[in-house]
Amino acid sequence: MPRKVKSGLIQMSLAKTEGEGTIQEIKDAMLKKHIPFIEKAGEQGVQILCLQEIFNTPYFCPGQDKAWYDSAESVPGPTTDLMAEYAKKYKMVMIVPVYEKEQAGFLYNTAAVIDADGTYLGKYRKNHIPHTTGFWEKFFFKPGNLGYPVFQTAYAKIGVYICYDRHFPDGARVLGLNGAEIVYNPSATVAGLSQYLWKLEQPAHAAANGYFMGCINRVGEEKPWNLGRFYGSSYFVDPRGQIFAQASEDKDELLVSEFDLDMIEEVRNTWQFFRDRRPETYGKLTEL
Repeated sequence: MPRKVKSGLIQMSLAKTEGEGTIQEIKDAMLKKHIPFIEKAGEQGVQILCLQEIFNTPYFCPGQDKAWYDSAESVPGPTTDLMAEYAKKYKMVMIVPVYEKEQAGFLYNTAAVIDADGTYLGKYRKNHIPHTTGFWEKFFFKPGNLGYPVFQTAYAKIGVYICYDRHFPDGARVLGLNGAEIVYNPSATVAGLSQYLWKLEQPAHAAANGYFMGCINRVGEEKPWNLGRFYGSSYFVDPRGQIFAQASEDKDELLVSEFDLDMIEEVRNTWQFFRDRRPETYGKLTEL
């Protein structure tokens, strides 16, 4: 019997920014802007919904203002508790990326995973943290320390990779080895240097590991940082590396698509990449 899953991705422009309210008011405005899209997903029967990177704040990393430390919150915490209510209401698994505060000075770029009954399943902390012009993330985030977990949800085994992680095939492979059937990559990336990689790397991960991916990017320009134009183009890609659903470049959007997880076994029966791996020859990968 086919294992069909209906999944959704929400890409969103900034609702309010610096100078238009306090940090909490900015977070509240972004959350409020998301709610109708979350409800629309639930009403359309979406079973797994993923939001964009640090979904309820601006992408503040082009600056180095420690005031944004105050936007971090516990996980689980108030935002994930609220999202759990929507997950339970619509029987919808949710991936909720937020700025996490574990304790003073321990701040992470995190995605919480909530099951369809509202149960908090766990979290992924972004492992690869960039620190380059316009992306001063090491100022804001510690590197993840939870490895590459895979979560058994009501509908599928899912993993999470976050934005800059996508440039590293190693973690993408571990997610496959850990049993992921769908990997979600919430991102914040602008037109320019890395745009050509947007439709290259993630389809390559999907094909190399024989799983589906849902890839999200926010939209619009965010002042006062003016890093560039977040170009949306969120998409789903199948285990053959084929993009089969894609959102626009310039508008807030809920992208919904249905796909059959049985394709994973079909593809892996053809391409036996996991069988033919030679991990005993890969020692160089872990040499310092």
